[in-house]
Amino acid sequence: MQDFAIVTGGARGIGAAVAQRLKADGLRVAVVDRVRPEHDVADEVLDLDLSDVEAVQSALGAFCKGRRVTRLVNNAGIVEPADVESTDPYSLDRVAAVNLRAPLLCLQAALPAMKEARLGRVVNISSRVALGKELRSAYSATKAGLHGMTKTWALELGQHGITVNAVGPGPIATELFNKVNPPGDPRTDRIIQSIPVKRTGNPEDVADAVSFFCSERSGFVTGQVLFVCGGMTIGSA
Repeated sequence: MQDFAIVTGGARGIGAAVAQRLKADGLRVAVVDRVRPEHDVADEVLDLDLSDVEAVQSALGAFCKGRRVTRLVNNAGIVEPADVESTDPYSLDRVAAVNLRAPLLCLQAALPAMKEARLGRVVNISSRVALGKELRSAYSATKAGLHGMTKTWALELGQHGITVNAVGPGPIATELFNKVNPPGDPRTDRIIQSIPVKRTGNPEDVADAVSFFCSERSGFVTGQVLFVCGGMTIGSA
């Protein structure tokens, strides 16, 4: 039975690159997203609202039953930018529902299959913003919280052959990033100049890191956060 990888938010951007890379690595890929994938590598597509607890538990639980689901990439996330004075509790709840609660629900759905296989690779997509950024109270809190979950799950699940790690992207040239930061714009140039390697990353840079954490060869690496940021986070802890 061929192993499945579940990739949330796998329709486009970083998630699409991850899905394509894991497919090239020989895995079957299930994409969980609210939009149709912009690629043709998905073996299964689940249209799910990750903020809906019952829907996620029901659909993912049913999907994982009887399948050898051994990889989970929690990539989906939302941002509601606001300064601290404008951040309302409902915004925090909405961001946390997708960025923190959904990864927990997805892992719980996949765990029985991973435990049965005695093999699991969980990769949580965090962000350099976990270290702090203006106008990101809710987002940075959830991404920092995801680091804590990553380490806790690593401690609990290692005995079952399951590793849990996180990848924290820096500025990645996705369609959304380029829309907000057009190439050649002075603000974009300032961002690039602040990156030690003097370029933005691309989705494939993140996918390469995820591929390593998802491989069977990474079995002695767990509970770690790898920033794929071109050096931006150096000295930023």
